[in-house]
Amino acid sequence: MVSISLCMIVKNEEEVLARCLDTVKDIVDEINIIDTGSTDRTVEIAKRFTDRVYYFEWIGDFAAARNESFKYATKDYILYLDADDVLLEEDQIKLKKLKDTLNPSIDSVSMYYNAGIDEYGNVTLQYRRNRLVKRNKNFTWKGDCHQYLEVYGNIINSDIAVTHKKVRHSVGRNLSIYQKKLDRGDKFTPRDYFYYGNELRENGYYDEAIESYEKNLQMEEGWIEDKVYSCINKADCYRLVGNVKKELSSLFESFQYSKTPRPETCSRIGYHFQRKREYDSAVYWYQLATELEHDPNKWSFTYPAYATWYPHLQLCVCYYNLQQFEKSYSHNEKARVYRPKDERILFNKNLLEKKLGVSETDSSD
Repeated sequence: MVSISLCMIVKNEEEVLARCLDTVKDIVDEINIIDTGSTDRTVEIAKRFTDRVYYFEWIGDFAAARNESFKYATKDYILYLDADDVLLEEDQIKLKKLKDTLNPSIDSVSMYYNAGIDEYGNVTLQYRRNRLVKRNKNFTWKGDCHQYLEVYGNIINSDIAVTHKKVRHSVGRNLSIYQKKLDRGDKFTPRDYFYYGNELRENGYYDEAIESYEKNLQMEEGWIEDKVYSCINKADCYRLVGNVKKELSSLFESFQYSKTPRPETCSRIGYHFQRKREYDSAVYWYQLATELEHDPNKWSFTYPAYATWYPHLQLCVCYYNLQQFEKSYSHNEKARVYRPKDERILFNKNLLEKKLGVSETDSSD
């Protein structure tokens, strides 16, 4: 059995820290908490779980803080979490099993990061991260804002998931970090331009976001997946500023990098044609979104809604407008599996059952 050090950086996390630690305290062998300037009860709560609580002055650099936290680890492997992360019960069981069986020759274990969950428990955003890493490899964090752990060697993919349960969103925090980089004259990498574009988009600066995504795409270097989503996110910005033509061209541009369609792209193309009332074309793209095979080893962003309930709900609407009510009802029922109490879906169900003459006893709730 291998041993595990948990390493965390925290600041003003009194609302969530105990929730996080309760899900891993019986699995890890050591808990290291690095506080970067809390003014609430965070440190007090941390000390209920461990006496290994340390302090690090916040310098606006997440990678520096995470690297500092790794310095205190003494066990075979390091597990890192954020205070608003948890391991659900099934993932706790999986992690315990992994700890019992992990071959010590493994340098890193990747896990899913369920970065968003909707009110029905559906994962809204998922991607992989190197989550459990061998301490003596001295892997380091890079990037002062959207940081990443630079890992190499013998890496395996697990089906364990860390689930993010955010209480609040730090609006503008990351954007200000990027602005300081610009003010200092720092050279931006393709990755910087991609994530800066995301921050601009999320804060409503759509024209500036488009410009940042374009700079990512103009650079030959950089991760291909970031370029796929630069196109997709750029298309969202064009839609939000009303440039329908460039929205569609940006979506098709993503195929240059992805090589094959993605549900995230297909559903957006479907919505483009749906808004134009070109329902047959919309149906084609929505249907394709539901049929594409999911790759469990994919590292880049996956938004499961675009392959599941969302295209089915829109297919319901499209088929209704095409006067094909049985197909409309069928797709609404498929969407209802994922969102059983969604008011839109329940409205469609009631409307279509009246159209089709289906009684309440004929349909299952």
